[in-house]
This record gives sequence, C-alpha cells and structure tokens, in this order.
Amino acid sequence: MTTNIKHAFFLILGAAALLLTWPHAFEWMRNGGNIMNPIQFFGDAIKAGGTAAFLSIDMAIAWLVFMVWVVFDSRRIGMGMKWGWFFVALSYIGVSMAFPVYLVVRERFLDSRGAVAGAVPSVG
Repeated sequence: MTTNIKHAFFLILGAAALLLTWPHAFEWMRNGGNIMNPIQFFGDAIKAGGTAAFLSIDMAIAWLVFMVWVVFDSRRIGMGMKWGWFFVALSYIGVSMAFPVYLVVRERFLDSRGAVAGAVPSVG
C-alpha cells in the first residue's frame, strides 16, 4: 500500500469515526451530558452494562494509553511535546479520529526529516 493511499485510508476512517459517533454525543449532551467530563461520559456508558460497558472500559483504557503515548512519542521523534498535547486535546473530539490523524502527521514528519519509520539502515 503506498503512503498516500494509506494516509487517505487513515483520514477517511478518522472522518467516518466523527460522522458515526458524534450524533450520539450530541444526543447525550442534549440530555444533560458534559462531553468534557470523561468520568461522567464513561460512567453513563458503563451503567448501561453489557456490550456498552465492555466497549466503554476498553475505549477508556485505549484512550488513556493514546494520551500518554502521543505526548512522549511526539517528543521522541522531534516534533515536540506541544504537538503531543495538541493531539491529546484533539482526542477529546474523538480518539478514533485523533489517532489516525496523528499517524499521518507522524509519518509525514518523519518522511520530511528523511527518516522512514521502521526503515532498516543500509550496510556498506
């Protein structure tokens, strides 16, 4: 898969995530939910039990891992921690949107520096 096709695929999935999830968020907020309060957000979803609880707990843990990883990864590759914090803030809109966008930005940043992630150095 070429880089541009892969990036387009990631961005399309990120856009789809927004379009498929935010109508539910708007409905929840109309009923008194506060999207900036993750404890209330995940608590309401977990209360429903069953699949909603499973997915909510799974997503909460994945989101926490993303927030920690993106801050340190952006610093490690040379983008700077400010970009990591930007993507933490963006993840409040949706981690399923912020994560693919970060992957695209990360790969393009590394490519612009002449370093391809996962490249094997040539010998000789």
